[in-house]
This record gives sequence, structure tokens and C-alpha cells, in this order.
Amino acid sequence: MARWQSGARERLQAAAIDLFAEHGFDGVTVAEIAAAAGLTERTFFRYFADKREVLFPGHDEFERNFLQGLDKAPDDDPVSLITAALAGVAGLFPDERRAWSRTRSAILQAHPGFQERELLKMSSLTSTLTRALRERGIDPIAAALAAETVGTIFRTAFIAWIAEDETRPFAEIQDDVLARWHGLLTARRS
Repeated sequence: MARWQSGARERLQAAAIDLFAEHGFDGVTVAEIAAAAGLTERTFFRYFADKREVLFPGHDEFERNFLQGLDKAPDDDPVSLITAALAGVAGLFPDERRAWSRTRSAILQAHPGFQERELLKMSSLTSTLTRALRERGIDPIAAALAAETVGTIFRTAFIAWIAEDETRPFAEIQDDVLARWHGLLTARRS
């Protein structure tokens, strides 16, 4: 076997998610994941500390995309900042990732510890966004509200995107959720 194989990380992730879906997370070993990917356990551990890490890839990239979106905001209006942050992450969710994301979500829902970790990931994102917004001079309360709003809109869009009957691209769904949120803010009571 070659020392380095192109796409090893992705092959390990694909094999793991397929095996987890078929046998349950607890019913799969690292050795089985590596074998299904045509790799060795040693290669697995070059990419992941343990099999849980396969389900939580790229947190730094995830946050970085929101922050890069913020950097592209045309001004410091909180609604513009929310829109820009959300636009920054939309590209991480191409249609070809939807099936993997659906399966991952089902696996996470079956394990309370994974649900907790996912909540911690989103909490970390909110803290990071709040800090970045405050560094831009946004009032602390407005920064916290804007960051929480970004998280809420993203989560709502993501849940809609992985629904079994959904076919729209992630960016379109996220824009729709953002528009609905904005509609709630601007709706007048009769």
C-alpha cells in the first residue's frame, strides 16, 4: 500500500458514515472503518484521534467561513453583518454533501453525547461571532443578539436542507429562512 493516498480522509469519512448507518456507531471499530476505506488503522489515526472525530470534521473551517463572511459585510449594520456571516458559510454545503449530512444528523440524534457536542460547537460559534462583532465596535448586546441570530438561522436552514423531501440548494434555503426572520421583524400588528 502506498505511504500516502489522495483522498484518504474523505474515504475514511465515507466508510465510517456508511458503517455507522448500517451497524450503529457503537457497532463499528476503527479497524473496520480503515478496512472499508482500503486503508490501515495507522492511516486512520493520522487523520482522526478516534472514531467520534469522523462525525465532527472541520470546526475551524466552519467558524472561519462565518468570520470571512463578516469581513465582507458592506457596513456595520447588524442585519448586514448577519446576512454577510450567513453568506460566508453557504458554500460549505454543496448538494453532494446533503446525503452525508442527513446520515450524520441521524447518527447524532441517536447519541445524547453527540447532540451535546453539536450544541457545544454551535455555542463556540456564537461566542466567536459575538467577539468578532464586538471587535468591530458593535454594542455588546447587539453583538450577542446578532451572533445568536446567525446560529438560529443557520440551524433552521440546515435542518430544512437535510429534510428527506428537500431538494433546494442550501444557500437558497438559508436565504429563505433569513427572509422569513426579517419578515418577522418588520411585520406590523393589525
